[in-house]
Amino acid sequence: IRTVRCFEAMRQRYCRLEQDGRRAREQLARVEAERAALEVKLKHARNQVEVEMKKRHRAEAELEKQERKLQLVLELLMREPWGSEALSREQCSVLSSLAGWRLGAALAPIRRSSAAEESCQSLLSHSDISYDRTEDDVVRS
Repeated sequence: IRTVRCFEAMRQRYCRLEQDGRRAREQLARVEAERAALEVKLKHARNQVEVEMKKRHRAEAELEKQERKLQLVLELLMREPWGSEALSREQCSVLSSLAGWRLGAALAPIRRSSAAEESCQSLLSHSDISYDRTEDDVVRS
């Protein structure tokens, strides 16, 4: 009778461990599926950030190009003798102030955004964002 009781206790323990193992495998499958979904989201987010950064750089380059053109036009207007004859002193002073204000105001946000971008890039540089799969190999081994 003692042996039978021991076998029954072991059988019950085995059943509990089998159920625990099944629950753990199910939980592992759920977590792996969630991880895979998050990796896909991360990949899409990285691609979107890259696209937006390229757009931003193109827009900043275009802005600088247009500002250079504006500066050249304003300098040409201010230097040409016909420009000073055709324009009154008031118009010349407005153009001068516009040249100084426009370029100063337009370049200031670029400097701020560049500083902000640099600090963000130091926090979230491409090397920091990239996902290294070698860690997975070590963990799974």
